[in-house]
Amino acid sequence: MTIIRARRRSAEAPLVLTTDPARSLSFWDQTAFWANLGVSLIGFTGAVYVLQPEGYPRLPIAGALLATVLGTLIGTGLVAAAGAVGARTGAPAMANFRGLFGTRLSYLPTVANIVQCVGWGVFELTVISGGVGVLTHDRVAHGVAVVAAGVLCTVMAIWPLSVLHILRKYVTVAVAISMLYFTVQLLRHPLPRVSDTSWSGFFPGVDTALAVAVSFVPLAADYTRHAQSARAAAGATMLGYSVAQVWCYLLGVVALIQVGGDPDRIFDTFLGVAAGWLFFAVLVLRESDQSFANVYSTAMSLQNLLPRVDRRVLAAGVGVLATVLALGVHDFTGFANFLLLIGSVFVPLCAVLVVDFYWGRGRSDPGAHGWDLSGRAPARPLLLLPWLLGFAVYQVFNPGSLAWWARLWTAVRNAVGVHPGWWSSASLFSFLAAGLATAVVVPVERRLAGRARG
Repeated sequence: MTIIRARRRSAEAPLVLTTDPARSLSFWDQTAFWANLGVSLIGFTGAVYVLQPEGYPRLPIAGALLATVLGTLIGTGLVAAAGAVGARTGAPAMANFRGLFGTRLSYLPTVANIVQCVGWGVFELTVISGGVGVLTHDRVAHGVAVVAAGVLCTVMAIWPLSVLHILRKYVTVAVAISMLYFTVQLLRHPLPRVSDTSWSGFFPGVDTALAVAVSFVPLAADYTRHAQSARAAAGATMLGYSVAQVWCYLLGVVALIQVGGDPDRIFDTFLGVAAGWLFFAVLVLRESDQSFANVYSTAMSLQNLLPRVDRRVLAAGVGVLATVLALGVHDFTGFANFLLLIGSVFVPLCAVLVVDFYWGRGRSDPGAHGWDLSGRAPARPLLLLPWLLGFAVYQVFNPGSLAWWARLWTAVRNAVGVHPGWWSSASLFSFLAAGLATAVVVPVERRLAGRARG
C-alpha cells in the first residue's frame, strides 16, 4: 500500500488530452495550491478598489473588511463549483466545455481563455520584476528579472503536479510565516483615523473582491481533475483560497490606510518594518506560482484544440512567448482593460456550466445521452444563449474603461432603463441571469435532442 501511494504521489499530469489524469493531489496539496494563489502582490495593491471603489467615497474599515469577506466567499464558491466539475469528469477546464457546447463550439471559450491566460502570465512576470525592483532599489534590471521569472514559471508548468507537492511542503509555510509577520508588525501601531467614509460603495467593493476570485473559474478544473474526489476539491478550494485572499486583502487595507490610501506607496509599509525585506522577498518569489498557473492553463487550453500535442511542448512554447512579451510590454493601461473584458466572459459561462452539469444533461452518464467529452461531441448551440445573455447583463452593469466599448453599453443601458447604483453587482447579476436562463433552456434542449434521436 505504501508503494502504491508513493507512485500515485509521484505521478505527473498526462502528456496528451486522451490519457486519464493521475488522481495524486491530496486535500492538503490542493489547499496549499489555492492558498498560494490567494496571496498576491496585486492583491495587496488591489485592495484599494475595495477600500475605495471607483466613483464612491471610501468605505469605513468595517465595511471594507465585510465586503472583502463576502465577495471572496461568493467568488470562491463559484470557483469551487467549476473545479468540482473537473474533479468529476477528470477533464481540464476547456475540455469540459465540449460537454456543454460540443467540441467545435467549445473553441470559443478556449480561444478567449488562451488570450486571457497569456495576458495575465505576461502581467504577472512584470509584477515579479516590479517586486524585485522594489526589493533591490532597481539594482536588478527589468529584463534580467523577467527572464529569470519566465524560466522558473516555465519549468514549473512542465512538472505541474510535482510543483504542487513542493508548494504544500515548503512554499505555503514560508508564505504563511511572512504574512503573519507583516500582520503582527502592521497592527502593532494604531491605524490613522479615516474620515469622510460611507457605506454607499459596499456592493461595488463586494463585486471587486468577487471578480478577483472568479477570475480563476476557467483555470480551476486544470488542477482539480487530479483531485481524489469532487468533495475534497471543492473543500480545498474554499478553504485555501478564501482564507488566503481575505488575509491578503485585509493586510492590504491596513497597509493602504497607513500610507493614506496611496497604492504606489503600499510596499513602503512592508519594507519599513524590521527585516521586512526578507519576508517581502518570500512574497515576491511566491508570485511565480501565479504566472506558472497561467502558463500551464494556457497549455491545457491549447490541448483542447490540439489534443495529441505533448503538453510539455505547449507549456514551453507558452512560457517563452509570455517572457518575450513581458520584455517588450511596459504600459498595461489599455491591455489590462482588455483582459478584464475577456475575463467578464467567464462569470456567466460558469453559471451555464454549473447549472447544466448538476441539473441538466451533465448529470447523466455519457452513455445515456449525457455530456460527451470526446473529439466528436455534437454541437449544443442553444446553450450559447444563456451565456450571451449573462455577458450582456455584465456589460450593462459594468462596461469597463475601454472608451468605445463603454459608450456602446451605456447606450444599451439607457435604452433598457437600467441605472446601476450602490446595490448593483455586475458579477452576481450576470451569474444569476445566465443561471436562470440555463435552467429554462435545459428542458427545451432536452426535448429537441430527444426528438432528434427519435
